[in-house]
Amino acid sequence: MKLLTAEEMREIDRAAHEGGLAYDDMMERAGQAAALAIKARVARSASVLILVGPGNNGGDGLVAGRYLHEWQYRVTVYIWKREKEDDPNLARAQGLEIPIIWASQDHEFRQLAALVSECNVLVDALLGTGVTGPLRGSLRDLLGVVRESLGARAAQATQGNGPLRDILRPPTRKRSARPLMVAIDVPTGLHCDSGEIDELALSFDLTVTFAYPKRGQFLFPGASHVGELLVADIGIDPKLSEGIAIEVATPEQIASMLPPRPLNAHKGTFGKALIVGGSANYVGAPCLAAAGAYRIGAGLVTLAVPQRIYPLVAAKMTEPTFLVLPDEMGVLVPTALRVLGERIKDYDALLVGPGLGTEPATKEFVAGLISGPWQARLRPIGFGVSHQESERPPNLPPLVLDADALNLLSGLDRWWEHLPQESVLTPHPGEMARLVGCDVRTIQGDRIGAARRTAMQWKCTVVLKGAYSVVASPKGRVTIIPFANPALATAGTGDVLAGAILGLMAQGVPGFPAAVCGAYLHGLAARIRVREHGQVGMLASDLLALLSVAMRQVGARQ
Repeated sequence: MKLLTAEEMREIDRAAHEGGLAYDDMMERAGQAAALAIKARVARSASVLILVGPGNNGGDGLVAGRYLHEWQYRVTVYIWKREKEDDPNLARAQGLEIPIIWASQDHEFRQLAALVSECNVLVDALLGTGVTGPLRGSLRDLLGVVRESLGARAAQATQGNGPLRDILRPPTRKRSARPLMVAIDVPTGLHCDSGEIDELALSFDLTVTFAYPKRGQFLFPGASHVGELLVADIGIDPKLSEGIAIEVATPEQIASMLPPRPLNAHKGTFGKALIVGGSANYVGAPCLAAAGAYRIGAGLVTLAVPQRIYPLVAAKMTEPTFLVLPDEMGVLVPTALRVLGERIKDYDALLVGPGLGTEPATKEFVAGLISGPWQARLRPIGFGVSHQESERPPNLPPLVLDADALNLLSGLDRWWEHLPQESVLTPHPGEMARLVGCDVRTIQGDRIGAARRTAMQWKCTVVLKGAYSVVASPKGRVTIIPFANPALATAGTGDVLAGAILGLMAQGVPGFPAAVCGAYLHGLAARIRVREHGQVGMLASDLLALLSVAMRQVGARQ
């Protein structure tokens, strides 16, 4: 599903209109979709307050109010600004005798405050996608009154019956602390391109957007005000968005990318994956990555780990095979490349980084791995080695670089020139900042741009992790992963993700779709876990068994 800027949405609306889809028809479908979303969540006879503004967004709200009124909801329309002449949707609402209150006639917004304090549903249809600056004038006053009324309502909603009861069990509820908050298209005050949000903007439980999601709905801080995002079809031909290179991953897309599972398969059918990682201080990371690769469907996973930690890793896991590498004090050293070079051609995909550590000897190892000094006669080299001094390893498989491998790359001159095709990098914002040579705030301020630029420059797939992870291809295609889940903010979840991407690449999925699928299934597995157990206390290992559940949910060919 394409992800649009406000201007791209306006152009598509205009093209659809010129192609025969009238603006009035789009508005009718938009309002009906918003009403249906409310109907699916709130029982009939509930009271609905719709805040209406002057443009198409307000028209969408009036249409939604008409449908809800016809379905026996108790609808009140509160109009901030709107022309009374030549407005068919306003005339229809008046003809149905829906209560309408004009802000211009509401002294100090007293009626508004009373309505907010009692409604079951509050709908924001004030401003649409065209907002580009701070809210001003009477609209700020209106939203200030709404916020104050909601705050007072929340403060009065909970009442305990003495200190002992407050300790022993939750306080009793006198009435709902908050109405269902619904934004039509976008929350008022959200910049649809940057994700900037006005200080007076409201936070919503649900946003019903039309035709396509908008960039600002996936960029913080504004994304935190959107709530659940529902994209409603309003009749626009999908061909009109074919030129857009940025999209949001959908279950149908993920299912189509995943490899089949033939009945006559054997372990070789699903590929061989090799993981290079681990150190004396980080024994668990390669184990999580290996389990992630297996859970996503890889046929064989080998752990290449330092000799000193091999007994610990082998005691933790029975499924992988092992390649024991030379080490010093539990960290990999350049001579490990000789052992690795003899076996690497046997694998379909390679992951380097989980738990690797950043010791000087490991820096030399990573430099050698990337630059290619594989012959035993070559001396161990430092980060200043030139590509011409050594030969590339034969048949180097597609590569996933994660964790400490990424931290070590920043010291290797023009490292991206040495990566094999279909390579995938999985940095979090801090790692990305080190690779680029800037601060984290710069990366977070333009996540889509940062991922896209670096993927094209480095000619590899980049997975910029975080809330709404960004996956960018070497050709400039970008996919947003539609999950923002604080439960994933715990050690080891990135190792599971890297292993999942590796497992898909071992099965023959190219780098970019493997990264999109792995990140989506990883995020969905976390959502499944949170729905069952809540946000707090998730372990990275909790995700492993849920990867197959996530695949089943998206309709994978299993």
